[in-house]
Amino acid sequence: MARKVENTGFDCLNCGETVAAIEKGTIRNHCPFCLYSLHLDILPGDRACDCRGIMRPIAIEPHSQKGLQILHECEKCGLRGRNIVADDDCREEIAEIMRRAAFG
Repeated sequence: MARKVENTGFDCLNCGETVAAIEKGTIRNHCPFCLYSLHLDILPGDRACDCRGIMRPIAIEPHSQKGLQILHECEKCGLRGRNIVADDDCREEIAEIMRRAAFG
């Protein structure tokens, strides 16, 4: 399945920043400024989910093959999912999420 259509820019519903399509990778699936995402997929990249809830970043987790991943939780339905940290993601936001997860 070609995913070129899904790799588009968007305006973040959480922070309002204008987000460009990702240059290195397949699909831009979260905001690089605040790291929030939207619950859009049933299967990665299909954009077939009707929930459309805002997904809050709740943790940063290491993966042995994929590197760091953001654990998101949907504020509407509670679904949890992971997205790979992108090269242009805000390192200060990543560090803050890690601090919150470690210290509650």
